[in-house]
Amino acid sequence: MLRPSAHTDTFSRDNLPAPETWPDLLLDGFDYPDRLNAAVEMTDAMVAKGFGDHIALIGNGRRRTYKELSDWTNRLAHVLVDDFGVKPGNRVMIRSANNPAMVACWLAATKAGAVVINTMPMLRAGELAKYVDKAQITHALCDTRLMEEMITCAKGSDVLETVVGFDGTSNHDAELDRLALQKPVKFDAVETSQDDVALIGFTSGSTGEPKGTMHFHRDLLIIADGYAKEVLNVTPEDIFIGSPPLAFTFGLGGLAIFPLRFGAAATLLENASPPNMIEIIEKYKATVCFTAPTAYRAMLVAMDAGADLSSLRAAVSAGETLPAPVYDAWIKQTGKPMLDGIGATEMLHIFVTNRFDDHKPACTGRPVSGYEAKVIGPDGAEVARGEVGRLAVRGPTGCRYLYGERQAEYVQNGWNVTGDAFVQDEDGYFHFAARNDDIILSSGYNIAGPEVEAALLAHEAVLECAVIGAPDEARGQIVQAHVVLGAGHLPGDLMVKVLQDHVKAVIAPFKYPRSVVFAKELPKTESGKIQRFRLKETE
Repeated sequence: MLRPSAHTDTFSRDNLPAPETWPDLLLDGFDYPDRLNAAVEMTDAMVAKGFGDHIALIGNGRRRTYKELSDWTNRLAHVLVDDFGVKPGNRVMIRSANNPAMVACWLAATKAGAVVINTMPMLRAGELAKYVDKAQITHALCDTRLMEEMITCAKGSDVLETVVGFDGTSNHDAELDRLALQKPVKFDAVETSQDDVALIGFTSGSTGEPKGTMHFHRDLLIIADGYAKEVLNVTPEDIFIGSPPLAFTFGLGGLAIFPLRFGAAATLLENASPPNMIEIIEKYKATVCFTAPTAYRAMLVAMDAGADLSSLRAAVSAGETLPAPVYDAWIKQTGKPMLDGIGATEMLHIFVTNRFDDHKPACTGRPVSGYEAKVIGPDGAEVARGEVGRLAVRGPTGCRYLYGERQAEYVQNGWNVTGDAFVQDEDGYFHFAARNDDIILSSGYNIAGPEVEAALLAHEAVLECAVIGAPDEARGQIVQAHVVLGAGHLPGDLMVKVLQDHVKAVIAPFKYPRSVVFAKELPKTESGKIQRFRLKETE
């Protein structure tokens, strides 16, 4: 039973999926008051707890304390309400790269009771229009450096009425910033319900139209009070760094919610390339890092060249499977484990993970406290340990698609079925096999691409690789490896044979790549995740 909403614009609650299609929610241990505004909990409430002088955000050459962040977001919230008429429940889009101003805008809109849609700077007007139309977005806050596509989108929209620019460079030289300077630092935040929608996170849509996933105010705190507290043991002394965009729920959790919930600091990089992250880790002595395995490989190379990353106590890997060679090399180099985990936009953040005192190579670990997981077959029944099946999970967060689009595909019998193929071993640990659509069916064999990638990465010549299934008349599909070679290694027929023989020696010979394509680089998302679907398209 949902609590009374504070939203005067009832769009979000009206368009939640039917309650009977929701997954089971296991909320024991996550007790919050009925009226809860997540942004207040991460700003004003932190100041009240004595963190006012602690550093909250680092970025674009400035450090901001919790008191400064609280005042800043309250001023911005005044502008949204007083000058631009934002009503509780209105959808507000934020368009920016990762920087403190984007975090401030997100928190301010949340304080005003809005439902926020964070977006990546690379999106074009046509892509933004899909979000605007689907979520009926009325207001957009946009970094002035990215305004052109936003204006183009607004001109073609009957819904998006207000576009306001802010200065992402910390100069405060844009309309939103100038108005905010005239406002008081006190703001009476909307007393939203804990189950009012606070955020709509859109899936990347790489295989079709993006779907909106709806998350409550309490959900934003649950991922911190669950995963971040239990697994990362975040303290006020921690300094966070990472590459995933704040537009992704993985990035919003790891680079904003987790640090701000516990009085820690977040460093935000507009260009979070491995060299830039290494520079910031060394400069600010960052302690917790969120990025993809490809970036960690680059960091390993940098450490070989003398980079000092010894301040890192937690290296979290997600977004794609963590190959055992990267995990092994990281432990050898740092003496500390790399924490592989799996999450989903639908679930908001990581729900199965390794831990500092409980980790294995090529293993995703065990469920975060509050979550349950199992591996199921086509009929929905749990399969025997050691068998490949679909991962099903339930816990305090769960899938709620805007309009209920394809809700019945993701939620089955009260469980969230993630689209990942997994194996659970006899000891209860979960091992990633592949995305369900990354299983390669060749001559009747099911071959998991990530397993072949891990074998290839164990060879010294391979810097990066991605494995896909390529069409083949005789076998249906063959294993095709796209390989980036390290310095000093030359592509050619001899290297193809060397790599094929290596894979045959490491895993079952039938899994070896019958086709090897050498590339200078692999297509990736902003967060460093390899875009295998683009390799499939070219194939």
